[in-house]
Amino acid sequence: MIRVLLVDDQPLLRSGFRALLDVEDDIEVVAEAADGREGLALAREHLPDIALIDIQMPVMDGIEATRRIAADPTLARVHVVILTNYGLDEHVYHALRAGAAGFLVKDIEPADFLHAIRVAARGDALLAPSITRKLINRYVTEPLHTGVGATLKGLTTRERETVALLAQGLSNDQIAERMVISPMTAKTHINRAMTKLHARDRAQLVVLAYESGLVVPRNR
Repeated sequence: MIRVLLVDDQPLLRSGFRALLDVEDDIEVVAEAADGREGLALAREHLPDIALIDIQMPVMDGIEATRRIAADPTLARVHVVILTNYGLDEHVYHALRAGAAGFLVKDIEPADFLHAIRVAARGDALLAPSITRKLINRYVTEPLHTGVGATLKGLTTRERETVALLAQGLSNDQIAERMVISPMTAKTHINRAMTKLHARDRAQLVVLAYESGLVVPRNR
């Protein structure tokens, strides 16, 4: 059973999402919150698998709520999925850096929404290749942070190669084909890299790959 926490200041939207989720046999909405502070408290109380969090809310916004969830060791298994009206805006990038596993636009089709919940619950980054490419285009315009590169030295050559391909928007199957390995081996390399870099999920690996300079954009 996938346990979901809904955090949005619009009751009508929460009701709509809940109506979609409640009819699914493998998904349970465990709680609802109208702001980030309440959502954080409920996350600690219910320990959901997924926290669907709106970005712009009163009292505490979604970015701060995400940051606090990501920083709390007791909530390490909670995957934050950001809800936004605007797609790839500035807030989304801050949310991903704060520790979000991915994001959804609120006008998503119901079938895609349900699929996304299940993807996020597996621990996979909720970033389609097209979204990853847009992320890349945004991140490469920002200065690289110092200090992260030294951290990547702890990865093996194969792990670095896997992370680099992931950052280019490739799926497990595509990475496996490129590296001539099995998809399971590709997934193992990614999981080991996440452990070594203390990354919560694949979205964070993408961020680290670009901030560290592991992947260099063509236009630099």
